[in-house]
Amino acid sequence: VQLVESGGGLVQAGGSLTLSCAASGRPVGDHAIGWFRQAPGKEREAVACIRSEDNRILYADSVKGRFIISSDNAKNTVYLQMNSLKPEDTAVYICAVDPILPLRISSWSISELGSWGQGTQVTVSS
Repeated sequence: VQLVESGGGLVQAGGSLTLSCAASGRPVGDHAIGWFRQAPGKEREAVACIRSEDNRILYADSVKGRFIISSDNAKNTVYLQMNSLKPEDTAVYICAVDPILPLRISSWSISELGSWGQGTQVTVSS
């Protein structure tokens, strides 16, 4: 599976951005697909993932209530709507897909059967 992200950019605190991740190579509705983020000097953090075949969705506590993940199976694309953005949301956001949905978002890992996108920068100014 190949993943291509788009939608990053610069936004003021309190604003919104929507990221897109288009998958190609096979349908991903039965996979866990979503987003990690990595800020300078910090560990990579799993933010949100979705398995659309049964609408299972997981969010990190740091974004719960502010971010919404959704999917369009016809387009094989996943979206991350980010609202009420904070400067601490600044990071490179990386789309990822894996056959296994984790029990908790904090334990989500991408196996050799999964894939990563190239990442897109999100910068939130104060």
